Amino acid sequence: MADNTEAANTPAELSRALAEIASRSQQLVRNFLAREESAHHLSMVDTLRMGRLFQDLYARLMADPMQLAQRQLAFWQDYTLLMQRSTLRMMGFDIEPMIRPHEKDKRFKHESWESNLLFDFIKQSYLLTADYLHHTVKNIEGLDDKTEKKIDFYTRQFINAMSPSNFLATNPEILSKTIESRGQNLLKGLNNLLEDLERGGGALKIRMTDPDAFELGRDLALTPGKVIHQTDLAQLIQYEPATEQVYKRPILFIPPWINKYYILDLQPKNSLIKWLVERGHTVFTLSWRNPSAAFADKAFDDYLLEGPLAALDAIGQAVDAKEINLVGYCLGGTLLACALAYMAARKDHRAHSATFFTSLLDFENPGELEIFVDEDQLKSLEQQMERRGYLVGDQMARTMSSLRANDLIWSFFVNNYLRGEDPFPFDLLYWNQDSTNMPARMHAFYLRNMYLENRLREPGGVVLAGEPIDLGKVKVPAFFLSTREDHIAPWKATYQGLRLLSGKARFVLSGSGHIAGVINPPAKNKYGYWTNTRAPEDPDEWLAAAEYHPGSWWPHWLGWLNSKGGAKVAGRQVGAGQLEPIEDAPGSYVRERHD
Repeated sequence: MADNTEAANTPAELSRALAEIASRSQQLVRNFLAREESAHHLSMVDTLRMGRLFQDLYARLMADPMQLAQRQLAFWQDYTLLMQRSTLRMMGFDIEPMIRPHEKDKRFKHESWESNLLFDFIKQSYLLTADYLHHTVKNIEGLDDKTEKKIDFYTRQFINAMSPSNFLATNPEILSKTIESRGQNLLKGLNNLLEDLERGGGALKIRMTDPDAFELGRDLALTPGKVIHQTDLAQLIQYEPATEQVYKRPILFIPPWINKYYILDLQPKNSLIKWLVERGHTVFTLSWRNPSAAFADKAFDDYLLEGPLAALDAIGQAVDAKEINLVGYCLGGTLLACALAYMAARKDHRAHSATFFTSLLDFENPGELEIFVDEDQLKSLEQQMERRGYLVGDQMARTMSSLRANDLIWSFFVNNYLRGEDPFPFDLLYWNQDSTNMPARMHAFYLRNMYLENRLREPGGVVLAGEPIDLGKVKVPAFFLSTREDHIAPWKATYQGLRLLSGKARFVLSGSGHIAGVINPPAKNKYGYWTNTRAPEDPDEWLAAAEYHPGSWWPHWLGWLNSKGGAKVAGRQVGAGQLEPIEDAPGSYVRERHD
């Protein structure tokens, strides 16, 4: 869409720009009201649930008024001291701040937050108030663990939203930019806001990166290969060899279907698939479909049968290999564990090894995602999915972003709408915004059986395609890779997966988070990782005795993977086996968008 704010420097031009904005806004309001009318019942249910949650908090607070009064008194004492210190600083005294932002907090990096007395006072007032609210809700007695986590989460969402950095009048950097540009940043920001609302059909869909900066097959997913097989749910891609000889046992990636596979094959400089191909491995990957309402009845069983199991059959036709090294990422790792248990029950020995990237097998402590999964919320979500036939990709994306709201929501809010700048073109964030839908039946099964009831860890607790799943029967060697700052699959929870499998397992912990800690090419020399040959029951004990290594964990995994690769054979050309290629990689399924 054309941007008319650059030339809006005269009154006439400004009037035209504002008239266009007003016209677009009216249409957006109509779209918003129509959408809200259809979702009114569900939003009322959510509002009532939230109200009950904080009514419970209020009742607990008032049950001990003396303790509440003591906390409030301590807060006002701190606030009075802050005003005294700020006054002394205005008089020229060198005064240490009462409270500082966390070293990783990027909201207050601009020098005016410290050099300007007014904004330093605003910043410290906010931090003191946030600290008071955090400690108040964290120290309420009588709440059950899940209720306490929910209240803490939503309180943090409120605190993050009310940061002075999010408002024009209390952000010194934005005020300065507004004066310098004579308000052009706000006009441009308003256009950005309207454009994001239009892209979201009336719901705010904040851009994390330029959606037109990348194109699959041109900028991303460039490793040469072809689609050699497909089912209703997935395409199977085989990559061309880059070496004269390759290891006999190929690698099959099972990515999560919450996102798209090309996280493993971004640009050549950070493509894990390309890196493995260049080191003598034959690599295959599943590319999941972006399901529509037509796939509403697709079950978790179907993802098992039409995904990894169908891929194993196809690989057997494509290359001469009876054993395969399997790799699952996040939800793909959960499916991998199910596939291995299913194969063990069927005496299927094609799996030679298994690697799990940030994968939960035991969902007892799955992190903050569990606050979105209880019986009431699950029933509400099931109603939404039944109406559409699937969970909208944006809904899951917003949930994931809310876990790191300051980094993944408010930083872009300030940049796009207050600074009036376009987001930086970043491949990881482009992928992050390329979300996918999920079939209603499959997703309800996954949330209920894994997150809500944690049945996967129980022998026979989950039945797939008629086969009771018992992870204890999985005896293949396993490699677990988790990341220390993971907010989606906390490493201490993924660590418990070692104890559910019967084979020899190795656990490695990478620095950084769920994505950057995994997609960490050696050339960057970032983050580092920890190893420990022992596997004690307590993950903290594992880390305390672990050895730290600088740089990427990829070479460490490659050594393990090479030992599972078998003898060397001549490089396998795509199409040389029994399967005719269907189309070039990255294929058509990955290009399907949920919107």
